[in-house]
Amino acid sequence: MIRIDLQSAAVLSVALMASFATAFTIRHLDGGETAMAASADVAVAASASGTPTQVVKGPDGHYWAQARIDGRAVQVLVDTGASVVALTRADARRLGVDPAPEAFTGKVQTASGVVRAAPVELKTISVAGVRVDKVEALVVEEGLTYSLLGMSYLGRLSAFEATPAGLTLRP
Repeated sequence: MIRIDLQSAAVLSVALMASFATAFTIRHLDGGETAMAASADVAVAASASGTPTQVVKGPDGHYWAQARIDGRAVQVLVDTGASVVALTRADARRLGVDPAPEAFTGKVQTASGVVRAAPVELKTISVAGVRVDKVEALVVEEGLTYSLLGMSYLGRLSAFEATPAGLTLRP
């Protein structure tokens, strides 16, 4: 037996109408073809390359990976809760990325509290051969113990899957 309550049906209806209105607006915003072509270009540029690989779960229960960022090795914690790749100031400096004090325009929440961060773009990030180019990242001014491999990298993969033994990354 299927049971539907009135409130759930109303919420679903509003969500569907909003989705259709957004799709209609995007489709007709600039003649339709231009908007669709632009989104197709983004999808092509966003893909990762390489072969599927697995990051083994560490003894502490976290997924640690040895990443190659702009050609240099950096130990990172894979963090699906992080919106973007976040670099400690020390790791960023080792990579040759040293934002000026005025570049720290963003604010992020860390375990230490709210801290300032500078947006940067990394040329490449590779984890065991799974490579993503032009990755959005933040250099966190202070309070970040280790660099995080966040969704600006993970979200560009075709899939990632956590198992009790490890995390599979699929380009």
